[in-house]
Amino acid sequence: MSSGDKGDKRFGIFAACVIGGLLIIALINLYQARKAAPVIEQISYSQFLDDVARAEVRSVTLSGHEIGGFLTDHSAFRTYAADDPDLVRTLRAKGVMITAVAPPPPASSWTSTLGTVLPMILLVIVAIYFMNRMPGAGGGRLSALGKSRARRLTPASGRVTFADVAGVDEARDALREIVDFLSDPHKFERLGGRIPRGVLLVGPPGTGKTLLARAVAGEANVPFFTISGSDFVEMFVGVGASRVRDLFDQAKKSAPCIIFMDEIDAVGRRRGAGLGGGNDEREQTLNQLLVEMDGFQANTGVILIAATNRPDVLDPALLRPGRFDRQVVVSNPDILGREQILAVHVRRVPLTADVDLKLMARSTPGFSGADLMNLVNEAALLAARRQHSAVGMREFDEAKDTVTMGVERRTHVMSEEERRLTAYREGGRAIVAFNVPAADPVHKATIVTRGRATGMVKQLPENDQTAMTVEQMTSKLAIMMGGRAAEELVFGRGKVTSGTAGDIDEATKLARTMVTRWGVSEELGPVAYAENQDEVFLGHSVARQQNVSEQTAQVIAVEVRKLIDAAIAQARRILTTHRTELETLAQALLRYETLSGEEIRALLTGAAPVRDALKGSVPGAASASAAAASAAAPPLGAPLRAAGAGPGSAR
Repeated sequence: MSSGDKGDKRFGIFAACVIGGLLIIALINLYQARKAAPVIEQISYSQFLDDVARAEVRSVTLSGHEIGGFLTDHSAFRTYAADDPDLVRTLRAKGVMITAVAPPPPASSWTSTLGTVLPMILLVIVAIYFMNRMPGAGGGRLSALGKSRARRLTPASGRVTFADVAGVDEARDALREIVDFLSDPHKFERLGGRIPRGVLLVGPPGTGKTLLARAVAGEANVPFFTISGSDFVEMFVGVGASRVRDLFDQAKKSAPCIIFMDEIDAVGRRRGAGLGGGNDEREQTLNQLLVEMDGFQANTGVILIAATNRPDVLDPALLRPGRFDRQVVVSNPDILGREQILAVHVRRVPLTADVDLKLMARSTPGFSGADLMNLVNEAALLAARRQHSAVGMREFDEAKDTVTMGVERRTHVMSEEERRLTAYREGGRAIVAFNVPAADPVHKATIVTRGRATGMVKQLPENDQTAMTVEQMTSKLAIMMGGRAAEELVFGRGKVTSGTAGDIDEATKLARTMVTRWGVSEELGPVAYAENQDEVFLGHSVARQQNVSEQTAQVIAVEVRKLIDAAIAQARRILTTHRTELETLAQALLRYETLSGEEIRALLTGAAPVRDALKGSVPGAASASAAAASAAAPPLGAPLRAAGAGPGSAR
């Protein structure tokens, strides 16, 4: 601990003692003020003489010119007497008990003044102390309120290199040039080249933007300043601009170095985008940042790397060449990137022999780097709770369900009727998924309650897709409506439940996107009808714009309804044709609650038992349905296709 910190601690203890002493004095005074005291009546001297003459005074106490005492009725009185030489004689004549005491010495003026001023002085000292302890960098002094809050990370503290970053190869390669410049600037300067002064990392949350910036600093072996955009904005106007100046002054002294500013949209939003001209403090901070990045004086050797997931709200002056010359997109990793990220996160995790990182990468489409880190952590925690010495594929599979759908609700007990409805609903989705023209392979079907979902059918894509065909879109709609179609087919329209509300919502969103953005509708053609989705204060304008008329909106609603109706009609046709398989799968889900894609295929084809002789153990109609499926129903090989024969094949 430094001497300044020790002095601050001693002064804090002193201030606490002063505050405690003042509180004790105040409590004592309050107690004494409330303490019961005799009521003393102030009377005139003439009344006092009249009471003496009537022999109503029992005793008196003489203290100079002050006279106090008690009457015969025990009431107390007080009066003030002038020079009266006959007073004592009169009192003795009336038999009054007389007590004489010396008058108190006169009070000093400076003592009384000190007693009044001292509490005020102590309160002022305490107020100054707490004002000096206001939040701020450099020890928190009031004079340091305008100092930068950036933390400096030296290469020796928490060094991260590109070896610790995976799944973002393109972004990593784009940043290697920054590392080369910081390591050998003359390599570029001798040819007249100039390194970008600012690099903007753009991407969804959790994709590794901060980790990339730290890796650049670690590879270049230079000082690294990190700060958040919200650290500049304060209630005092001008503090943010002062902190920007102080930050770049510190960086110039440590050049070459890197400044990493996270969430730059907190301070770099477009000026004049809000009501009333925007926040003046934020705009002053942004103006100072613009000047420091590319103003009259050049910042040689200082590179600003910023991260945001909202590049559309940044001010154009901030994005122009000379400030943020380069934008590096850090997107969610593809299947190869996810496998590499998982390999990085499982370095310190003991794994069993059955763990397949490639399979896990396939089963986590859309996961960011942070999601994959959380997946590995959840699997490790689950294995630790089960007292395992290593993490297996079962823990990873359950952790994946926990991350995507929530924790299993073991306390939720479904009635038998609700379990049957859920089993047929999820069975209907699985049957439709097996028989539509284009669909991802079914990975799992379950009726276990997780989060808000009472069951699910999980599909496992074979590859990452950046675009969908119309056949894939309509097949996806049919799968979404498979649960609703199964409920109507088995239980009747009067027994349809709200369990398909999520599917209906997702199907409606997909159908509307197909019509308004992807140009699927023949009636509307390939025209974009999507409304302006910019938010107030975050977009380019305050007012929202609507790009469709009322007549067009009605046509859009009709086209969306057509797609939904066609999807549910397709699901009904598939389930009617494969009603036997639906019964078999529903009964198996009621018995085992969770079935893998291989188990579902083996169950429906009757080629192999599932788990413990599923073919003979499924009660009642399930066994009969399995036998009927192989005899009377249409051949399953055609609608289900052979494994590996296309995007709809089961795995």
